Amino acid sequence: MHAASSSASWVARVRDFVDLAKPRLSTLVFVTAACGMILAPGNIEPVRGAIALFATAVVIGAANALNSYLERDIDGLMLRTRHRPLPAGRIAPSVALVAALVASILALPTLAWAANGLTAVLGATALVVYVAIYTPAKRSTSWALLIGAVPGAIPPLMGYTAVTGAVDTGGLVLFGVLFFWQLPHFLAISLYLREDYARAGIRTVSLVHGEVVTQRLIAASAVLLLAMTLLPWPLGLGGMLYGVLALLIGGPLALWAALGLRRPLTPAWSRSFFFGTLAHLTVLMVVLLASAYR
Repeated sequence: MHAASSSASWVARVRDFVDLAKPRLSTLVFVTAACGMILAPGNIEPVRGAIALFATAVVIGAANALNSYLERDIDGLMLRTRHRPLPAGRIAPSVALVAALVASILALPTLAWAANGLTAVLGATALVVYVAIYTPAKRSTSWALLIGAVPGAIPPLMGYTAVTGAVDTGGLVLFGVLFFWQLPHFLAISLYLREDYARAGIRTVSLVHGEVVTQRLIAASAVLLLAMTLLPWPLGLGGMLYGVLALLIGGPLALWAALGLRRPLTPAWSRSFFFGTLAHLTVLMVVLLASAYR
């Protein structure tokens, strides 16, 4: 009985450390990094590529853990985050801080060895911008959204540069797709979770500028996202089939955002649009990868 209890305790402990790295968010970002590596022209030795992706995942997880450490106070105020390991007291803040720093210190040199120095610099940049600039900015300016979209868009560029060793137009387009995708995605979150953000004192666009401005920004950014997702076609990252399908999945999303301006806002609309952006990115990446293998 004692052995079974001890085993369950260790499993719970491991689960808490995994949760500290925000696995759902980390997985999404990791997948975009893998897509960047696959879409890049050229090749990387498979073992080095796998190690580079693993190191990228560790950097992402470390950045999320540091964010959790810095925001443990406000996480405890939000219904959505109050059960996370730090605000719930299941992991000591000092332990979380040390684990995140050690992970970063180990992962970045590994990334430089497995891929190249440029990719490691991009990883370090994403970590620093996310932790040291975006995280505190959320409490002081509603436009922290634009800052946070930068580290969120760097991973596919990291995957791309791991193969090419250089930042070129193709890599920048992948960066742009992820940058503009995050805008309507997180603006929608700020609408349907606005009470939670208000409770924590986070200055989102919806709280500072109101729902109408937020809806207009969602519509505008959805149009910009559509335009950006069409660029891989003329640049050769995706073929004509990709271009047609990107229009067929991005057009309805932009229309959905525009129609949101013509009706009273409801939490159900903003929540459904948020999940619609997730579906859009998933399908877009699948189509782009499929087009690359034609």
